[in-house]
Parts: sequence; C-alpha cells; structure tokens
Amino acid sequence: MGTPPVAPSRAARTWAGVGIGVLVIAGLFLIDAFAPTFFPASLPTRAQDGLTLAVSVLIESLPFVARGVVLSIVVQVWVPPGMIERWMPRRAWARRAVLSLLGMFIPVCECGNVPFARGLLMRGFTVPDTLTFLIAAPIVNPIVIITTHQAFGFDDGILIARLLGGYAIANLIGWLYSRHPDPDGLLTDRFRETCELVVHEPGGRGRRSLAQFVIELRAVMPALVIGSALAGAVQVLIPREALLAIGSNPALSIIAMISLALVVSICSNVDAFFALSFASTFTPGSIVAFLLVGPLVDIKMLALMRTTFTTRTLAGIVIVVILSAFAIGTAVNLLA
Repeated sequence: MGTPPVAPSRAARTWAGVGIGVLVIAGLFLIDAFAPTFFPASLPTRAQDGLTLAVSVLIESLPFVARGVVLSIVVQVWVPPGMIERWMPRRAWARRAVLSLLGMFIPVCECGNVPFARGLLMRGFTVPDTLTFLIAAPIVNPIVIITTHQAFGFDDGILIARLLGGYAIANLIGWLYSRHPDPDGLLTDRFRETCELVVHEPGGRGRRSLAQFVIELRAVMPALVIGSALAGAVQVLIPREALLAIGSNPALSIIAMISLALVVSICSNVDAFFALSFASTFTPGSIVAFLLVGPLVDIKMLALMRTTFTTRTLAGIVIVVILSAFAIGTAVNLLA
C-alpha cells in the first residue's frame, strides 16, 4: 500500500492565496510592459482603480456577510431541532420549490446567503436543497424586487424575467444535483471537517454561538477578501469600451453583459441601478442576463462558495447559469 496523500496545511493554503495575488499583480506589470497601448491609462492609475474597486466590493459585502453569519448561528444553535423541517414538504421537488422562496423572508444579498446556506447544511439539509436556496435567494427576495422595479418598472419584462428566471435556474440546479450519485462529494473536505467540529462543540448555546461565529468568519473572510481583490483586478484588465462596442447586437450583447456580470461583483440589492446605465445601449435580453448571472456566479460569489463546494461543483453551476441566462436573454430579445 502506498502512503496516503497528505492534505495541504493551512500555511500552504495561505501561501497559495498570496501566490495568486502576486501573479495578478505581475500580470498587470507584464501587460503594461509588453502591451503599453492596450490601455489609455498608466499602470499606477489602473492599479489604484483596481484597489479602489476591490475595497468598495469588500466594504459593500461586509454587513451582509456578518448578517448571514448571525442568521446561520440562529438556525444552527437557537432554532429547535425539527422546527424548520416540519414546515417543509416531504417530496424533494416541492421542498426545493419552497426553499427557492425562503429568500423572501431572509432579505440578505448573495454574500450573506453563503454563511446561511452553510448553516442549513450543518443542520442536516441536503446539498441539492441547499443549492436551490443559495441560487434563488439573491434574486427572489423583497429588496431585489423593489430595487429592480425602481430601476426598470415593468418595461420590456425585465423584472418578471429576472424573478422567474432566477427561480427556474435555482430549481434546475437543485434537480440536476439531486441526480448526483454522491451529493456529499460535492462538498469540500474542509467544510466536512468544520461540520464535525460544530456537531461536537461542547458548552451551552452562548458558547456554541461564539465558537460558530469565529469558525464562520475564519472560513468566509479570506474568501471574501480574495474574491474582492480578483474582482477589482479583473475590472481594470477588461476595457469597458470593447463591451460597449457590441451592445446593439442581440447575441453579442448578451455575451458582453454576462462577461461584465462575472467580474463587476455588485451586490444584488443595487445591481439593477448599475445595469440601468447600460439600458440605452444594450438590448433588454442582455440586461436580464446581467441581472441573472451577477448575483449567482460572479467572482466574489464563487470565491465564497468555494469555502463549501468543490471546484468541479462550481464549474457545473457556472455552466448551467450562463447557458440558462443566455437562453432567457435571447427569449426576452425576441419577445420585447
């Protein structure tokens, strides 16, 4: 028998994160050295813009992450066992349909939904059920409905397409992963170890709440910082002018806005107002695609989800979300 593989230590994971940051910065300098005409602004200006964007994304996300952690603790520690489960339908598809609407009662943005979803998993909810909630909640919640209506009203069906599209994509992903032969294999080893620590945490509710708060922050905060940094770096690497040049093409405009949604990492509570600035240039279908993709699989969200789900799982989610958003956006363009 061979020697079993040794899991990377926390220090190794930390140095890996530092290495990614160094590579991103080195990439900026290489582009500036070998393609100086690619950007009109100098590297120091772009680096400062990238840092400003990264800090903005981080500051915008922090309150929602903290709220999500608190809600996660409430679900795990303070809600009596079986209380939530008793209100859920027994059939899997019906249970996922109800979980898709849970965001209506927990109005936090996508950043706060990740800690809450981790709490549901630790409580015993299945991976497909939790994924259905996690994908639907950033869109199907009252704050997002109100802000999207304020930005677009009912023009071109953008609001309706966003709500129905988000609900449909979430249930599609939940159904697809319910067919997986090993749902627990969709989770990272580190998250499963965290579940074991939480289950065997001694002491009363107050001590368990404090311990869980520390555990969740240690898991989520590094991912949030790295995701915010990558979002800022990518935004200064992609010229907006190239995206705007193809805004009037029905198909290319959708691709452009999906690409933009992946990198800008704007909170779903306010992204409708950002998208409104493109409404006069881009097609309605491309705006819908932006409003669907951004809250679900932008860089920041993927970094947070990586604390819980494997890379292969996230790759599958990204493919389903992008293809679904493209199909919905195309349908909106044809009907608008």
